Amino acid sequence: MVGATGTSVRFAGLKSTLRAFRYRNYRLYFGGQGISLTGSWMQQVAMGWLVYRLTGSAFFLGLVAFFAQIPIIFLSPLAGVLADRWDRMRIMLAAQVLAMSQALVLAFLMLSKIIAPWQLLPLALFLGVANALDAPARHSMVVQVVERKEDLGNAIALNSAMFNGARLVGPPIAGILVGLAGEGVCFLLNGLSYLAVIFALLAMRFAPRQKQRKVIGFWLQLREGFAYTFGERPIRRVISLIAWVSMIGASYVTLMPVYVSRVLKGGPHSLGFLLGAVGCGALLGALVLASRPTTEGIERILVGGTLLFGLGLVAVSHVRTFWLAMPLMLFAGLGMMVQMASANTFIQQMVSDDKRARVMSIYIMASMGAMPVGSLLVGSLASAIGVKATIAMGGVLTLAGAVVFALKVPAPQAES
Repeated sequence: MVGATGTSVRFAGLKSTLRAFRYRNYRLYFGGQGISLTGSWMQQVAMGWLVYRLTGSAFFLGLVAFFAQIPIIFLSPLAGVLADRWDRMRIMLAAQVLAMSQALVLAFLMLSKIIAPWQLLPLALFLGVANALDAPARHSMVVQVVERKEDLGNAIALNSAMFNGARLVGPPIAGILVGLAGEGVCFLLNGLSYLAVIFALLAMRFAPRQKQRKVIGFWLQLREGFAYTFGERPIRRVISLIAWVSMIGASYVTLMPVYVSRVLKGGPHSLGFLLGAVGCGALLGALVLASRPTTEGIERILVGGTLLFGLGLVAVSHVRTFWLAMPLMLFAGLGMMVQMASANTFIQQMVSDDKRARVMSIYIMASMGAMPVGSLLVGSLASAIGVKATIAMGGVLTLAGAVVFALKVPAPQAES
């Protein structure tokens, strides 16, 4: 009897954790994105290793990352306005086709053995444009695929689990394939993986969105989105923290090929498994958030995740062996995911749907758009002061950001 009760409790807990899967559109969204993101992580690992193999330069690694991420700063807010005005699914479809084209061109150049370092810069920029177009529509469409707002937090946490599950699977596969067949195979598989999300989007069925009664001009709508986002103090604080951590903490990813090669004395397989450990930690954090019945205290969870991420970076900067770096990267990944998913959930619950894509585009600009500046900065710093010192500095400054944010979070009121 006790065993049966325990089993039923565990089943109920699992059902609650996976409750967003009751929606057909969400199942399609999750499956398509999961396959595509696995390919994207494979390409990211292969690209990092290719750049370092061709140039041997930490600065050029940062430069390629800068080109891939800089469009987020300039184009993401514009794409957010478009996603509030147009069909979000059509925008996502266009972005997938653009990203698929970039991956297939990379595969052709590699497999034809005519790749040159300078070619990676315009290709990285092209992918950045596709991602800038895609991200606001993708983030704001989550509320459409779950239908009921009370399941939004669960869907966001499961999305994070899917994203980091792909990070867990993709990098190790890429590390093995790069060692066996070269980077071109990873680029080709990534290009083909976009077909999954394209087919999933075409299979979804949505109720027609209610059009705004009064349609205002494009630039006025853009200004309205910025005014609303930065006029709300809680949203402004969260976005400021995300921008800070993305710029000086999350940019550590750019230095991973150098860190693995120079500090850990490893190869592409080591890089793949190390980034896979980050994905494993992030996946655990996402599942913990998904199992929470409510989003109460989400700001304090955000602070805790940021602190854990910063401590993980500081610890990683002090180790020289692969097997010590693996668990530390797991904890860093857990902290980073908890921070990002908590911030996403907090913001999504505060905004109305007619402004959702614009607000999320500014969130994306903070989380992803700050990274090109950070990538260029850490690439330059690593060339000047070394990889380990640069990663340690990022961790310390991440901790400082968490402390400043925590001091501004209202203390919970005691029950009378």
